[in-house]
Amino acid sequence: MIEHIHHTHNAYPPLLKEIQNPPSKLFILGTMPDISNTFISIVGTRKATREGLSIARSFARELSVYGCVIVSGLALGIDAAAHEGALDARGKTIAVLANGLDSIYPRQHEQLAKRIVDSGGCIISEYPENTPPYPNQFLERNRIVAGVSYATIVVEAPIRSGSIATARLAIESGREVFVVPGPIYNKNYEGSHALLRNGARLVSNTKDILDDLQIEIKNKSMTYKTDETSEKVIEAIKTSSKPLRVDTIIEITHLEPSRVQEILTLLVLDGIIDDIGGVFTLNK
Repeated sequence: MIEHIHHTHNAYPPLLKEIQNPPSKLFILGTMPDISNTFISIVGTRKATREGLSIARSFARELSVYGCVIVSGLALGIDAAAHEGALDARGKTIAVLANGLDSIYPRQHEQLAKRIVDSGGCIISEYPENTPPYPNQFLERNRIVAGVSYATIVVEAPIRSGSIATARLAIESGREVFVVPGPIYNKNYEGSHALLRNGARLVSNTKDILDDLQIEIKNKSMTYKTDETSEKVIEAIKTSSKPLRVDTIIEITHLEPSRVQEILTLLVLDGIIDDIGGVFTLNK
């Protein structure tokens, strides 16, 4: 059931009130996560590389383990990877749409939207039902993505892209912008590198973000206690002659994909294994 909250409601994200021209009300499908949590947006190109998708997913997964709520726009590419990463860690994620919530855009992500809602997150929009996704509304949507977030992470952003617009809106609202760098000749990173030249913070791992934002650790003990299933994952990586991708680990261990993703996240965060661009190896 679609609900709506006015900007005076106590569930309305307080950071969103601080931006220029905040929406007077939000339409919500699902459950708005506790606004006392740290909301962090992850954005980037729809035409992402495999490495970019892996980075977005792992960043979202690891930040979710630390209690952050991941915000993105449900678009193809980096947005979807960010939502998936949060779900991998059984975390909360918010998808902001540029249309009414009676339909999901893009339609390919109807199942992803359902998983977000079922996991305790939500889909939000400033537009009432029966509002199509007109082009100008995507820029307006981007101000909400940036506005609800304490910080924005940019992964693979071409020079002309919605993610660059989101980053600029975040900067204008006084929020932190973090950028993952990439190959200098790859057009997917032209916008990312322009942001870095203009003062955005370069990051290569989630620890950089957690340290810079001084995020209090939540939902994680200081030492990860391995169990039988996590030992299977460790053994698979240990006995391999080369770093392994997630799908290979799943094939070897015969564990559920979501469980493997969760175990990998915790093992990386505790320093037991390393995540090198989406492949995993034992930390020596």
